[in-house]
Amino acid sequence: MMRTIIPFALVLLAFNTQAQGESMWRTLSKVTYEVRLDEVTKFDLEFPIFSDEVKALDGKEITIEGWMIPLEELKGKSYFVLSALPFANCFFCGGAGPETVMEVYCKKHIDFTEKRIKVKGTLTVNADDPLRLMYILNEARQVD
Repeated sequence: MMRTIIPFALVLLAFNTQAQGESMWRTLSKVTYEVRLDEVTKFDLEFPIFSDEVKALDGKEITIEGWMIPLEELKGKSYFVLSALPFANCFFCGGAGPETVMEVYCKKHIDFTEKRIKVKGTLTVNADDPLRLMYILNEARQVD
C-alpha cells in the first residue's frame, strides 16, 4: 500500500486560507436590523445596522472567498453574486440571511465556476438602498 504524506505546512496553509475567507464572512455577519419606512416603496422594511467593525471596511479593499451565483441576465457578464455558502444553501435558496451574499462587479469577466473562488475588490457597505444587496464589491478581480 502506498501512502501519500502531505507536509504539515501545506495543510496549515490550506486551513489558514480557508479560515481567512470564513473570517471575512464572519465579520460581515455582524449586523442587526431595524424596521423603518422606505421612502421609495412606501413599505416598512428591515434596514441593516452595521457593527463598527463592518463600517470600518466600507471603501476598503478586501479579499473574500465564496461561490458564484450567476445573474448575467440582470447586470451583464461582469456581474455576479458571491455567496458564503454553496448555491444549494445560499440566501436565495433558504437557510441563510442577506449578510451571506454580495454583489460583485468585476474589472474583467470571470468565467462561472461551481468551485469556491477568491476575489479582491473595494467593499461598499449599503445601509440605505433596499433594492441592492447590503454588500457590494467593486473593481473585483479573481485572485489565487
